[in-house]
Amino acid sequence: MAGARQDGRVERGNRTRQLVLAHAAAVASVEGLEGLSLGRLATELRLSKSGVFALFGSKEELQLATVRAAAAVYDEHVVQPVRAVPAGLGRVRELYERWIAYSERRVFPGGCFFYAAIAEFDAREGPVHDAVVAAQADWVAFVERRIEEARVLGEIREDCDVPQLAFEIIAFLELANGDSVLRDSPEGYTRAARAILGRLRAVATDASSLPGTG
Repeated sequence: MAGARQDGRVERGNRTRQLVLAHAAAVASVEGLEGLSLGRLATELRLSKSGVFALFGSKEELQLATVRAAAAVYDEHVVQPVRAVPAGLGRVRELYERWIAYSERRVFPGGCFFYAAIAEFDAREGPVHDAVVAAQADWVAFVERRIEEARVLGEIREDCDVPQLAFEIIAFLELANGDSVLRDSPEGYTRAARAILGRLRAVATDASSLPGTG
C-alpha cells in the first residue's frame, strides 16, 4: 500500500511538472525566460506555491527545465518528422517546411521558443545561456547532417559548402519567424521558403527534382 501511495505521488508530481513546464515555455516564448517565476506560475495555474517550489527549487532550475521542455516540443514538431523522411533533398525540404509550420502554427505563442531565448541570452553568461547555446548547436548540427546526407547521395554538388548552406537556411527561417511575430503576417514564411528553395536549386545536381513553391 505504501508503495502504491508513493507511486501515486510521483505520478501526480510528474503531471504537475509537465503542466508547469508547458505553461512556462508558452510564457517564456512571449515574455522571455526572465519573465518566469515560481510564484507566478503557481498562481496562474492555481497550484500550491510550495508544491511548485518543491519541484524546481529556484528560478534558474525552472529556466533550465523550461529550455529542456521546449527542446522536447521542438523535437516532436520538427526533428522527428524530418527523420521519418528518406535522406536526400526531400528530407532537406521537409526540414524547412516543418520548421515554417512549427513557427507559423504558433506551437509556442511567441513563435519559435529558441529564437526568443537566443535573443535574450546571447550576451549573457551562466547555465541558462549554456543550455540555449547547446540547443542551438544541436539544431545547426542536425541541419548540416541533413545537407551532408544529400551531398553524399549525389543530390547536392560535391563542392557545396555544407556549413554555409546550413547557416543560410537557418538565417532565412529565423528572419521569417521574427518578421511574422513582429508584423503578424505570414509573408515572411513565403519569402523564406522561396529563398531556401532557390539556394537548394543552386547546389542541386538536378534542380528539376525540386518543384516550385509559392
